[in-house]
Amino acid sequence: MTSIQAVTYPIHFEEKAYEELAKTIVNNNYSSIFILVDDNTLEHCYPRFMQLFATDKSIEIIQINPGEVYKNIETCVGVWNVMTELGADRKSLLITLGGGVITDLGGFVASTFKRGIDFINIPTTLLSMVDASVGGKTGVDLGVLKNQIGVFANPEMIVIDPEYLHTVSAREIRSGTAEIIKYGMTHDLNLFNQIKDNPSLNIIDLIHRSIEIKNEVVLADPKEKNIRKVLNWGHTIGHGVESYFLDSPHKDNLTHGEAIAIGMVCEAYLSSKVLGFPFDQVTEIKKAIITIYGKANLVTEDFNTIIDLMKHDKKNIGGNINFVLLNNYEDFKIDCKVPLELIKESLQFYAN
Repeated sequence: MTSIQAVTYPIHFEEKAYEELAKTIVNNNYSSIFILVDDNTLEHCYPRFMQLFATDKSIEIIQINPGEVYKNIETCVGVWNVMTELGADRKSLLITLGGGVITDLGGFVASTFKRGIDFINIPTTLLSMVDASVGGKTGVDLGVLKNQIGVFANPEMIVIDPEYLHTVSAREIRSGTAEIIKYGMTHDLNLFNQIKDNPSLNIIDLIHRSIEIKNEVVLADPKEKNIRKVLNWGHTIGHGVESYFLDSPHKDNLTHGEAIAIGMVCEAYLSSKVLGFPFDQVTEIKKAIITIYGKANLVTEDFNTIIDLMKHDKKNIGGNINFVLLNNYEDFKIDCKVPLELIKESLQFYAN
């Protein structure tokens, strides 16, 4: 796969990426290297990484608990304390080896430690490869509210090694696939069609194109002032659903992608009502999403709480919930206002 140049950093693929990683470490003459992992990536990904990683620098491993529930300031404080105890300085490097929680939290830890040290992302899940690790967003959750605390900060480079995908579950692959579906609906319908029409598709074949799309959008609008908001297609309702299920003892947690998939169904319905997005395509989206992800346990009694959570979305201004909606596939409109009753109607459309 050909390397991709982001705004200030390269994205390298497969084994060439490890050669570039070694060069970067030599060229920057880091004083020490810290590798942030969770329990899963330490066991399943770290051995491969160390086989391919060549350096004579001292390496320290920092291990955190896996899962979205640990993506918070308390975990950051723990990592900052360990780095301090181990003598990290402003010339230290933090390598994040993991999924979206690790790359989001690790980037935030690095960009705030001693007012900022270098970090390199090595995403190990599909979700983090095609979305979380790319684009310079770092951050943590505030309670159940997604990504409320964070900064824009770019890594020195990103290593994309699809071999790590053999270490994750089919459910996690499906979770990351939701972000590829998002790119398909908003930018390249061929991606969505391939996923929808080919159950035996090798999803690795779609990674490079997905990263290209995200990078093009970020290059056009690095700080999400305008066009980058399109990357939130499905996420306004999806984040509300994800937060609600995370905080509800009577609900099974959803993966990020499962929640975003629900969001895309609901927001396709809103697109039809607000912008005239063809309703046969709304039906097509709902059928494809339920075929891939099954049906979540969403009932009318959940709707008000989900909408309350949506009011904390970072795109909102002046208390208004802002949506990205579709005129058609590959034709979107940002900053759309939608009446609350219509949002409930869209949730009902999914639940029916």
